[in-house]
Amino acid sequence: MIRVLLVDDQPLIRSGFRALLDLEDDIEVVAEAADGQEALALVKEQLPDVALIDVQMPVMDGIEATRRIAADPDLAGVHVVILTNYGLDEYVFDALRAGAAGFLVKDIVPEDLLHSVRVAARGDALLAPAITRKLIDRYVTQPPLSRAGSGLEELTSREREAVALAAQGLSNDGIADRLVISPSTAKTHINRAMAKLHARDRAQLVVLAYESGLVTPRTP
Repeated sequence: MIRVLLVDDQPLIRSGFRALLDLEDDIEVVAEAADGQEALALVKEQLPDVALIDVQMPVMDGIEATRRIAADPDLAGVHVVILTNYGLDEYVFDALRAGAAGFLVKDIVPEDLLHSVRVAARGDALLAPAITRKLIDRYVTQPPLSRAGSGLEELTSREREAVALAAQGLSNDGIADRLVISPSTAKTHINRAMAKLHARDRAQLVVLAYESGLVTPRTP
């Protein structure tokens, strides 16, 4: 059973999402919150698998709530998915850096919402190739400073290759095909790289790949 926490200051949004999620046999909404501070308390109490958190809320916004969840070792199993009205904006980048597993636009179709919750619960990033392309474009126009001491020197050559491909939006199967290895080996490379780079999840690994200089954005 996938346990979900809904966090949004609009009751209508929460009720709509809950109505969809509660229809599924493998998903259970365990609690709702109207702001980030309330969300933090409920996350610690309920330990959900997935927390769907709105970006802009009173008292404490979604980015700060995400940052605090990601920084708490006791909440390592909680995967935060940011909810936004506007798609890929500056809030999303801040949320990914804070430790979010990905993001969803609130007008997402029901099937995609259900799929996204299941993907996040598995610990995978909600970063489709199209979204990764937009991330790359953002780094082209506003390249971040390189992260000193990021742990890149600890990666093997294979791990570097796997991370670079993940940063292009490839799944484990896609990485396996490109490197001519098994999907399980590709997953192992990614997991080891995440541990060495102290990345909470795959989404943060992609951000680190660009911030560290492992992957260099190129204009089309």
